[in-house]
Amino acid sequence: MPSRLRAQRAAARRGPRGIHRGPSGAHLPAWLTPLAVAALLVPLASEVVAGGPPVQATSSRAARQEALKTIPLKKLSPDDHRRVSSTLDAARIFRRLPIQVTECDPDMYLFLVRHPEVVVNIWEVMKISNVALERTGEDTFRATDGAGTLCHVKYCYSDHDTQVIYAEGSYDGPLFKRPVQARCVLTLKSGYIRETNGRYYVTSRMDTFIDIEHIGLEVLARTLQPLVNRAADYNFVETAAFLGQISRTSELNPLGVGRLSRKLTKLDPTVRNRFAELSLEVGRKASLREAVRTSAIETSDAKTAESAAVERH
Repeated sequence: MPSRLRAQRAAARRGPRGIHRGPSGAHLPAWLTPLAVAALLVPLASEVVAGGPPVQATSSRAARQEALKTIPLKKLSPDDHRRVSSTLDAARIFRRLPIQVTECDPDMYLFLVRHPEVVVNIWEVMKISNVALERTGEDTFRATDGAGTLCHVKYCYSDHDTQVIYAEGSYDGPLFKRPVQARCVLTLKSGYIRETNGRYYVTSRMDTFIDIEHIGLEVLARTLQPLVNRAADYNFVETAAFLGQISRTSELNPLGVGRLSRKLTKLDPTVRNRFAELSLEVGRKASLREAVRTSAIETSDAKTAESAAVERH
């Protein structure tokens, strides 16, 4: 194959300079129902763990009890409170996904968390996922994977550092003799750290509570839960990295991200335009940081030269 053609195909896989194909784990088994979609679509949550390495995933009882205490149930509407509380009580699977630290602009991060349809549409354009996501209301979505999974997702609570998401769905395919219903609650926590060089890092955590109906405890323990855990952990890590790529590419090539945004035809125009605007803002911030850094270096060099001259005399 000619080298130019190979380069063109590689560029097509990457998208704008710096955005690679993203999470290969985007093709999750369909029967993971709400978690398969929700962990994919709303991948980021966080809690700052200052000075320490990313915390490993866990399903421990202690982590579950801690996670329950962080859910702001009193701030939910009565209907959402009922749905979330019922799912928490019935959930037989709990998973705290591995905490991730991602270099990412905070405004871009929060925008993508609250607008998962942007990430999904990018994956569709780059042909790396079969998942389709449609916004059905101010805080609701409908998702399908083309293989038997249908999922409805609702943001029950959202602020700068906390998202509470409820999802319910079904799988109707060859894996089981009858449709399987499932529901889950995801709690996302966000922490932002600004380093002395002006760059931001987001520390991400997601707690998941899953209730799968009509599945026996033995099947759940031996088969479903290990697969759910592995798939969700991997997807979370890969998707967090992908969001970091979007932010980094916006710094290096904001016009390229703007061109990509015009291909996101499944988005509401307001959301699409805001994504393009954010990419330009991220690029401007990066240029300003670089200008400040260069000025500081020049000032430091000038002072060093001046001190050396004084010492010589």
